[in-house]
Amino acid sequence: MQDSQSAGPQPASRRGFFLGAASVGAAAAAVTVLPKVVETPAATATSALPPPPEKGGGYSLSEHVKRYYQSTSA
Repeated sequence: MQDSQSAGPQPASRRGFFLGAASVGAAAAAVTVLPKVVETPAATATSALPPPPEKGGGYSLSEHVKRYYQSTSA
């Protein structure tokens, strides 16, 4: 009796083909999108923030904080 899982060349299956195609597609999409996601927030966040106070603290009445206060008072 022969073992059906014997070593040697196996014919390619449709399941393996589609699994490989899906993996390649996901990797290509990730490589295409990833650099755009990494570069944009870092440049925007650092330029919009004022320098930190010298003696500590960090609260400043910014537009964002003003909008928050307006939304809670109504």
